[in-house]
Amino acid sequence: MSRGGKWGAWDLTVAHTAGRRRHLALDEVTLEVPAGQVAAVVGGDGAGKTTLLRCLTGAVRPRSGRVAAPSRREIGYMPAATGVWRDLTVAENMEFVGSAHGIRGKELRRRRDALLEPAGLAHVLGRRAGNLSGGMLHKLAFSAAMLHRPRLLLLDEPSTGIDPVSRIDLWRLISQTAVEGTAVALATTYLDEAERCATVLVLDAGRALRSGTPDEVIAGVPGTITAVRTPPDPELAWRRGRIFHAWHPGPPGPDERPIAPDMEDAVVAAALHARHAAHDNERGHR
Repeated sequence: MSRGGKWGAWDLTVAHTAGRRRHLALDEVTLEVPAGQVAAVVGGDGAGKTTLLRCLTGAVRPRSGRVAAPSRREIGYMPAATGVWRDLTVAENMEFVGSAHGIRGKELRRRRDALLEPAGLAHVLGRRAGNLSGGMLHKLAFSAAMLHRPRLLLLDEPSTGIDPVSRIDLWRLISQTAVEGTAVALATTYLDEAERCATVLVLDAGRALRSGTPDEVIAGVPGTITAVRTPPDPELAWRRGRIFHAWHPGPPGPDERPIAPDMEDAVVAAALHARHAAHDNERGHR
């Protein structure tokens, strides 16, 4: 399979060239995806999340590094845009995907029903996908990605833009898929979702800032986090409800109260720490 029975990518570098300029979409990034677990890849826009997933599918070839993944016929992929054909009905979408994998007839109907029933879509087989709610559309896309029973399932922001109840439903499906032995890697901007996963990889501008279990990522927060009403440095603070959380490279001031960070604090602090270090390094070379 791969190192220690895991799918994944090791020391992956991907470069995009525009004219004479070269941009590193991924810079020596490692992600391990064990069977039966969900691995989260988090980061903002342009962090490299989609590029990493597409490397695992074989659609993007890295400049260096190693990828271990099953054959393309054993990979399920749900793109951020869902990949569902909106002019086809729910049943027709599943039939079309099934035909691409050689699944037809009674076997297709058996697998289709086993996926659509827990997804709450069994009663809308004849409805056009374009007439489904956002949550139902995403659950259809998930079901289609699972129809051929992949060994590795890749989900690109699967719950973005759907209502909270549908997010819960979708996560129940994702968790059950992992329990049944599938290796799952998902990109997400929802950090509460990342906390549900077995492992978390934090990306920023193509670089891996932190990786490990959610507890390890949170415990590894650099510097100190405080809760304040007026941040001393707005560039090092972010709003949390009615107050701000602020990051300090070192100990806070005497009147500032340190708090226990959560995943959002950990991810923001990791990004601020990386930029702070890069700024200091740039000043040191002037």
